[in-house]
Amino acid sequence: MGFKQVNKIFYKVIPVLFAFGILCSCENDVTEIESLANKKKPPISKGKNVEFIYSEKSDVKVKITAPLMEEYGEENKYMEMTEGIKVLFYDSLLNIASTLTSNYAIHRVSKNIMEAKDDVVVVNDKGEVLNTEHLIWMEDSSKIYTEEFVTITTEDEIIMGTGMEANQDFTKWKIHKIKGTINVKEESDSLKTD
Repeated sequence: MGFKQVNKIFYKVIPVLFAFGILCSCENDVTEIESLANKKKPPISKGKNVEFIYSEKSDVKVKITAPLMEEYGEENKYMEMTEGIKVLFYDSLLNIASTLTSNYAIHRVSKNIMEAKDDVVVVNDKGEVLNTEHLIWMEDSSKIYTEEFVTITTEDEIIMGTGMEANQDFTKWKIHKIKGTINVKEESDSLKTD
């Protein structure tokens, strides 16, 4: 084999080895890529101890307070309340008709929907209490609903089920799939001793 032939092979093999080396060294860590993809952009705005008031014809309808609010997005704006939320719903006489609290909430501004999650509690002026882990408030229709497990405690009974819908005042409600009912008065009467 002559010097020219070795030179030709050398110049053909070196670029191939170089390209192979580059391809092998360009290995990405999958977890690093996933963490970059899941990273949130910083919020557009941020507020502490915020208060929102929704009114209609100068009558206060809803008051929302949160220890922390972060606003994200430009086209599909949403606000996150990661440290909890308290919502007061007012009746026509400006009395508090019901309250809603949760450990987390997200308000999807363009859809006029707020989702409350993690230890959601709704209490109406009759003292009836709704407990669930996920509740959606549709602002336009003034309704609340969930597809999750719920417990509603009234003066007389505790009702458990899956899925529920109600007006935002929580004065009219309906559980979709009732799983069980406990009569509170019978339970308390059976505990009495003579």
